[in-house]
Amino acid sequence: MRRMIHLILLFSLSILSADSLDVFFKDALNWRNIGPFRGGRSLIAVGVPSQPLTYYFGSTGGGVWKTIDGGLEWSNVSDGYFKTGSVGALAVSDSDPNVIYAGMGESDIRPVMTSHGDGVYRSNNSGETWSHIGLDNSRTISQLIIHPKNSELVYVAVQGDQYKASKDRGVYKSDDGGKNWKKVLYINEHSGASGLSIDQNNPRILYASFWDHQRKPWQMRSGGDGSGIFKSVDGGENWEKLSKGLPETMGKTDVSVSGANSKIVYVLAEAEKGGLFRSNDGGKSFKKVNSSRVLIARSWYYIHVFADPQDENTVYVLNAPFLKSTDGGKSFTRIRVPHGDNHGLWINPKNNKNMINANDGGANISFNGGKSWSTQKNQPTAQFYRVITDNRFPYYVYGGQQDNSSVAIPSSTNGRGIDWSDWYRAAGCESAYLAFDPDNPVDLYGGCYQGLIEKLNIVTQKSRSIMAYEYLGLGSLPSDQKFRFNWNAPIFASPHDPSTIYHAGNVLFKTNDGGNSWDIISPDLTKDDKTKHDLGSVPFTNEAAGGEIYNTIMYAVESQHEAGTILAGSDDGLIHITRNGGTDWNNITPRSMDEGMVNSIEISPHDPGTAYVAFTKYKFGDLSPYIYKTTNYGKTWTQKTTGIPKNTFVRVVREDPMQKGLLYAGTETGLYLSVNGGKSWEPFQLNLPIVPITDLTIRNNDLVASTQGRAFWILDDLTPIHQFQDNIKKKDIHLFAPAIAYRTSGGSSKSKIMGQNPPSGATILYSLAKDVDKGSTLKIEILNDAKEVIRTITNKSGESAKILDGSYKSTKIPSKKGMNRFIWNLRVNDLSLVSDISFYGSYAGYRVGPGEYTIRLTLDDKSTSQPLSIRHDPRLDIRNRDTDQHQRLMDELYTKINDVHNGINKARNVRSQIEKMNERLKNKDNMDKLISTGDQAIEALNEWEGNVVQTKMETFQDVVNFLNRLNSHMINLLGTLDSSDPPITQGQKDRFGDLSEEWYEYKNKLNSIMNNEVNEFNRLYKKEDLPIVLIED
Repeated sequence: MRRMIHLILLFSLSILSADSLDVFFKDALNWRNIGPFRGGRSLIAVGVPSQPLTYYFGSTGGGVWKTIDGGLEWSNVSDGYFKTGSVGALAVSDSDPNVIYAGMGESDIRPVMTSHGDGVYRSNNSGETWSHIGLDNSRTISQLIIHPKNSELVYVAVQGDQYKASKDRGVYKSDDGGKNWKKVLYINEHSGASGLSIDQNNPRILYASFWDHQRKPWQMRSGGDGSGIFKSVDGGENWEKLSKGLPETMGKTDVSVSGANSKIVYVLAEAEKGGLFRSNDGGKSFKKVNSSRVLIARSWYYIHVFADPQDENTVYVLNAPFLKSTDGGKSFTRIRVPHGDNHGLWINPKNNKNMINANDGGANISFNGGKSWSTQKNQPTAQFYRVITDNRFPYYVYGGQQDNSSVAIPSSTNGRGIDWSDWYRAAGCESAYLAFDPDNPVDLYGGCYQGLIEKLNIVTQKSRSIMAYEYLGLGSLPSDQKFRFNWNAPIFASPHDPSTIYHAGNVLFKTNDGGNSWDIISPDLTKDDKTKHDLGSVPFTNEAAGGEIYNTIMYAVESQHEAGTILAGSDDGLIHITRNGGTDWNNITPRSMDEGMVNSIEISPHDPGTAYVAFTKYKFGDLSPYIYKTTNYGKTWTQKTTGIPKNTFVRVVREDPMQKGLLYAGTETGLYLSVNGGKSWEPFQLNLPIVPITDLTIRNNDLVASTQGRAFWILDDLTPIHQFQDNIKKKDIHLFAPAIAYRTSGGSSKSKIMGQNPPSGATILYSLAKDVDKGSTLKIEILNDAKEVIRTITNKSGESAKILDGSYKSTKIPSKKGMNRFIWNLRVNDLSLVSDISFYGSYAGYRVGPGEYTIRLTLDDKSTSQPLSIRHDPRLDIRNRDTDQHQRLMDELYTKINDVHNGINKARNVRSQIEKMNERLKNKDNMDKLISTGDQAIEALNEWEGNVVQTKMETFQDVVNFLNRLNSHMINLLGTLDSSDPPITQGQKDRFGDLSEEWYEYKNKLNSIMNNEVNEFNRLYKKEDLPIVLIED
């Protein structure tokens, strides 16, 4: 019976999966990555000694990336396989470089922007595919070591859960490639393995560093009895603690054994008297060789030491700067790298000038010992805290990028993609919230940690600090600060008056004069627990950058329905509301809400009393999802998380402004959707990679996501989701109503170096109940307002023709079962083809003008239609009469080009017939006059054709080798008109007139040839009682 119930449940789940919107829309709705292609944080990077141009790096949120050209281009190789996005460790087998191991969860544990992992993955084919091989509960992995001669023997340093006690910490070993694991070193529930090093000369010898630590939202504990250095001489089966010469009590530690001399071991240790320690006897004793603060500053975030594999006296220490010593660690020099905050380093064991470095800006490769590095401007791995958009066309997307500037990036461009030159720095710093007038985003308000706030005019580039209370927060205790601000402190403009700006600390501030003065409009809206306002890190190294400041407002929003109604949520689990602009506040915290973080609040766009709260407790080690909903201004709340897995905490919920109850939830591992106001949820990932989603917003029916490791993504046009009904799946054909299409330009292909534009044209979505049979015809027709068909596309292969350096074939529409997507480029039918001639120009028809059109979808005898509106680019001011003239001229020219091409095909058909007949007459007597007359006709047709089309071109360079003829000049003018918005110029009119006259002459000439030379040939043929040449109109 239990087995039967189990099977029923599995069957139900499979049906749910097959019927889900994620599955249904998978091939029709596509997320696109808009960038910026400015690298984000990475902790680990590795190379392949036998393949000097091949490297991998792990992104903290963005998976594993690979280059095979020394960093010119990077490709993600883990999408579709990993279930979490944050990579803490990577290792490539020396004995078999096809084998790669990836350890998940970042080990340099920040108070913000840090994600957990789900164990270890393995690839047997250089990253093409991956398999999960265990250690599911490891949470963070700091290091992976593969035996240099055995790819199946692997060691894993599990640092473990940063927030709570865990018995899953320690060093693990597998001798069967991850099929089975054995914990070979364990200290205690709070001490995790922070580093691991293997003796390349004797791989039975390993060294492990341990870190006794725990992070709380308000404080980092880095150090304790469990920190230490350990050594094994039997392949990890047994370990001894190394202590002679090392501090008795340590914080974070790391260890590295020299590949050049196995006796030399380096230890970097945080301690009361910490620094760099060196052993010359294989760890029996250590001596401090350098106590410089720069080596161990912000220890919890760094502590990385790397012994050079070829030089026993060269050692590297990574911190904010990249440091190198050539005298055994006694002194260090700084090496310039593309970005600071360095974490990972791989040095080629066969060539120590070749290395790859991982830092907060991505990964960079050097072939000359760090004198120069590859770029990080081709890595779309940015981490963004929040997202907001303006109301321009195209709209811009704003956010603060971790350890970089804030960004304002367009959602589309007129170019082939969204490149570096298209975006600019916005106000504030890495942790910025942004606020502005969405209709006129010239004055930007951007925040930074410790309550910093900047007002930036993007026209003048003048900026000024407008803090409510100017104060140096760095290096100060929260208890000494007048106000406490979250690292990611809310800043937002009133939806009723965008000149009103709010800034949240532990109280809510408001300004109406651009920040010259601020009013405090709330009491302290936090728990204000003074026991949590102490040092940010203990016991050795304080941390006072601002990430550990606690009891702050985490999110606040003013109702779009009611001016003065504001909801505020704190990082310690309180929600307050005011209905009168801050005069009175009420605590409306749900009774079941413990201490945790109110990460976002969404006031329903459809009902002023309805709100959704995304609440997290991951900083207390609880990864469960929490979504609270109220329909009465917070008087009562219900939890709404059915369908979201238990270890998937939710960062943000947004409600669709067009459809009530349609919700989108951004979680640590992807996107979820609810169509019933949160009663149930289902995955709605589509092609979005697995990555933490930090925020969502909706603009012009587009869903915009900020991510923690994959930059910004946009899901264009949510209207198909609005239109979805279950019965659609049962229809033979269903055509979705399309969104408005705009006459804009811009390429939309994917790129490895720049963001992707939306499709250029009209997106047509339709569903089919089954695959279209070969004998059936599926057809899309576009009709103008006069109900004339101006474009037809089918599922059949069309005619083909030669073009320069290739071939042209008319496009087809997809015809598979389920959802299909076709992008109509707004063009009329292709020009008539001339099959075997290459010439300068395109066969594409011209783009239609703005107006009302109809899309008709037909499958055999079944047909359905939807209206389509096309508009000019809203940034342009174009008169209707100019548009009409523009369209008329293109239509006339288009018709004349078709006449030219039809004339060419007609002439070629006649010529071919004459040539065949003359060939037959060669062996007949008394046919010389007839053959001569045929030759005269052929010569006349050849001369005519040579004047209207260039027949000698084969490659694009031939454009300058041979003279362009009439059809190319006409097509060039059509292309110029088509790519230029109205009005048409006098020069274009004049050229059209001249080309029309030229074609009139050649058209008459062709008629003359047909009426004279060809007819004379036919007359003589008829006289001989032979079949005549057919002349088709």
